[in-house]
Amino acid sequence: MRIVAWSGPRNLSTAMMYAFGNRPDCDVMDEPFYAAYLAATGLDHPMRDAILAAQPTDPAEVGRLCSREGSRHVYQKHMAHHMAPGFPLGWAEGAVHVHLIRHPARVIASYGAKREAATEADLGFGAQAALYDRFGGVVLDTADLRDDPPGMLAKLCAAIGLPFDPAMLSWPAGGHASDGVWASHWYGSVHRSTGFAGPEGPLPQGARPDLLRATLPFYEALKSRALEPSAQSAS
Repeated sequence: MRIVAWSGPRNLSTAMMYAFGNRPDCDVMDEPFYAAYLAATGLDHPMRDAILAAQPTDPAEVGRLCSREGSRHVYQKHMAHHMAPGFPLGWAEGAVHVHLIRHPARVIASYGAKREAATEADLGFGAQAALYDRFGGVVLDTADLRDDPPGMLAKLCAAIGLPFDPAMLSWPAGGHASDGVWASHWYGSVHRSTGFAGPEGPLPQGARPDLLRATLPFYEALKSRALEPSAQSAS
């Protein structure tokens, strides 16, 4: 099974990659289009030169890598906004699609701590909504996941036709062998973790109201299609 997981940044996407990567039957890919996205857009991201040197920059070549089938499951972690205009999407046909979402107020606050002056395009809410419109898939709100990891992971696995494995609930500290080269900048907290953090606190207030207005409608549209919270996360 190819699991194509879409999200924006700061969305528990790395923790989910680690959860699937801790299954003995699953390989993982970490943002394989990142270098191609930077090359196509010319954007100046942290560690840009190292990323460009570490990955293919031809989106067609990346697509071929992502379309390969094998004897094991593969979980592909993708940032929705990495699919720049003109990038091929045929490689994603026939895969199982998962969409991770998080309230934009939390994303804005978390992303701003690492990189200032974010735009809606940087956070990928609109791009993810467009990908959902094209491919459909299963939507999971990561707030529900943090409220009840075993319940929501079991629901997700059932929805995509994969047996739940309790190994997904924890992972070794220090990162995964498939981490992208950018992990040293972005993955500090998840490298210190060995499982999903507990429930999140109140929504951050006052951060970038312009950006919140631009992103909230996309989040709410996807939220309306999300897996229902488990009994524990709903309580």
